[in-house]
Amino acid sequence: MAARFASIGECMVELAPLESGLYRRGFAGDTLNTAWYLRALLDRQHSLVKYVTGVGTDALSDEMIRFVAGAGIDSSAIERIADRTVGLYLITLNGAERSFTYWRNDSAAKLLAAVGARLDASLADVDVAYFSGITLAILSPEHRRTLFKSLAKVRARGGDVVFDPNLRPRLWPDRQTMAAAVIEGYRAATIALPTSPDDAELYGDADAVGTADRIEALGVREIVVKAGAEPTLVRAGGTDTWVPAERVDHPVDTTGAGDSFNAGYLAARLVGGYAPADAVRHGHAVAARVIQARGALIDMGLVDDLAMSAAD
Repeated sequence: MAARFASIGECMVELAPLESGLYRRGFAGDTLNTAWYLRALLDRQHSLVKYVTGVGTDALSDEMIRFVAGAGIDSSAIERIADRTVGLYLITLNGAERSFTYWRNDSAAKLLAAVGARLDASLADVDVAYFSGITLAILSPEHRRTLFKSLAKVRARGGDVVFDPNLRPRLWPDRQTMAAAVIEGYRAATIALPTSPDDAELYGDADAVGTADRIEALGVREIVVKAGAEPTLVRAGGTDTWVPAERVDHPVDTTGAGDSFNAGYLAARLVGGYAPADAVRHGHAVAARVIQARGALIDMGLVDDLAMSAAD
């Protein structure tokens, strides 16, 4: 089964609230979060997880690269870009629900697809390329086209391209631009991981089945429509299955829930060889652990028993 992954996007400085009223500084970002949990869930001896992004040449960028590499994630596809730095976001919690404030005008990650040949080389040795709607949002239209060309090459050689639209309207100039770019993201993908009702609201889907119908018509082979604490719809091989979410009575922080679910699903599906519904259950189990701790990236001892070997 596939065991070489590349996650493409933006890692940022995270400021997460503590009970004392202070903030803890860390590093996170949707696609980095998924890479982090993939790395934690997969046997390091038989799998590769790399992160594809851009950072600056300043001390904070140096620290970010050390953090990524220290987690066992391949940092060879992180490009150093002069006169740029890394973005920052602050988490605000209302109970366990979170909202974000961003500072990313000088983010080097916006240039991750500036050179097509470099991007092609970064993806040349992987079986699975993963990206998100945030990846698309931070890129210029020209660089988005470059990204799609590189992803098409992964797909053409038989690899999987996985897309989570992760809709963030304020990152886009308008909803029409966002909707059009996300459609192109779906067209590039073999596996899609949308969230309901976000997609339904943007495209006017009647329900999760309507969302799956629309995405399937764009050529996506496998679709997982997430819905938070509500049942997840997975469509694969012409069959729809509803899988209940794992109940968490006292969530602490839902930051990274969807990203960690994605990692759990992909590890189980593409490496463990799980059936789609069982892979969804594995994704729910991973996310349930994550939302019981603060911040996007938790102590991986909390999910060790969910790990699997890429050699199985």
